[in-house]
Amino acid sequence: MGKVLKGSLVGGLALGGGVIALGALKRALNPEPRYASWEKPSYEDFEKKVLIVGAGFGGFTTAKKLAEQLNEQERDDVGIMVIARNNFFTFWPMVASIVSSDVEAQNVAQPLRRSLITAGASYRRAEITGVDQENKVLRAEGRPRGDLELPYDQLVLALGGEPNFFGIPGTEEHAMTMRGVQDAERVRNRMIERFEEVTFLDSEEIPDSTLTFVVIGGGATGVETASELWTLVHEVLAPDYPNIDPYRVRIFLLEAMDHILPELDAAPRRAARARLANQRIEVRTETLAEEITEDRVRLKGGDEIMSENVIWTAGNRPNAAIYDLDLPADEQDGIKVDKYLRVEGYSDIWALGDCAAIPDIREENGAVIPPNAQAAVEEGKTLAKNVLAALDGDALEEFVFQPQGQLVELGSDFAVNEVMGIHFTGRLASIFWRLAYLARLDSPQAGARIVTDWVVNYFLSPAVTQFRDEEA
Repeated sequence: MGKVLKGSLVGGLALGGGVIALGALKRALNPEPRYASWEKPSYEDFEKKVLIVGAGFGGFTTAKKLAEQLNEQERDDVGIMVIARNNFFTFWPMVASIVSSDVEAQNVAQPLRRSLITAGASYRRAEITGVDQENKVLRAEGRPRGDLELPYDQLVLALGGEPNFFGIPGTEEHAMTMRGVQDAERVRNRMIERFEEVTFLDSEEIPDSTLTFVVIGGGATGVETASELWTLVHEVLAPDYPNIDPYRVRIFLLEAMDHILPELDAAPRRAARARLANQRIEVRTETLAEEITEDRVRLKGGDEIMSENVIWTAGNRPNAAIYDLDLPADEQDGIKVDKYLRVEGYSDIWALGDCAAIPDIREENGAVIPPNAQAAVEEGKTLAKNVLAALDGDALEEFVFQPQGQLVELGSDFAVNEVMGIHFTGRLASIFWRLAYLARLDSPQAGARIVTDWVVNYFLSPAVTQFRDEEA
């Protein structure tokens, strides 16, 4: 009898400990907002106001780090407002994985409003239309209630970039881009649509252009997109379309330079090139597109690739909206800022990310910081400190970019990584890629769901469906 009671007691304690542990985990994954709904002042009521336009890596990091500083100092005199076109934060490194359904789109698009409000900031979905610099008011279009006027003491511009087609005829009309979640879904749906179109056709009836995909741009985005297309065809769609030879699908990767992945050293570039060759992805370097039409890509030199499916990843330019703000700006690199990320000639306007020409103070030739996610995150950390320092009249901190490396995944079991001068490739590199980016996710919910996607897809081939807009 005593053994039974003792066993019951131990079991009860273990069960109670488990419940307490689960409760602690739930609280850790769902932190309480800094302000309760009834005690948070509206943005306009704060003594000092910081307005951040854009919620990519640069703007989002600035808002979060600034909120963290205010929380640590227990300050309630500074209000933070973020305005952005979308109410989600796109985790760019995983966008290409949506193409093969390795991760679901909603897990890459992390909830912006919840994260900001939990940190103590405010959020409004709107698009900037102008800045009244004299009265320190930003004008924005916030549908459906018309225009907004938002005051600021410090204004941060993080408007990002947009594709640069370099004036190549037909590119904007006929090429898909890879700028976000919707683009990745569009690319995946295009492949599914092509399979549906040819599923009952004899091989000789299928035009070469229908099942040929051309990715233009051999940087990280282009390489990852081409590899994910291969995975979608050979590992995901092939079982559902047994009458279509997956090797009938041709994937080209075009790059104007004499090598792909210019952001990496020669060794990982060679490993990536070998991986693409194993996947039968046809890589053409020193190749320039001259025109894109409905059914072909015309190349410089007279060659043509017959394709109805072109994906553009080759160029990026600052958001065109910045040129309407009456700020010093360079057509190629964006808003001109100093070494503190402050717009030249202004003490209360800042810019970072793809829309800003940020001087690289390590160089003496006038070079600017590359417009990538890694740089934008580091810029956001420095800018958060400088905005608060400007509000308090303290000294500013110079932005010094120290690249930590580059991670490129080519399918779920292979990556090429360069970290602090160390190169490694293969499955181990893929595991490192996943762990590194999981650690950088802001949303615990998204992280948990992405891990679930990976585990399920390891044992089961992803089931891909296509949602069509029947009216469109």
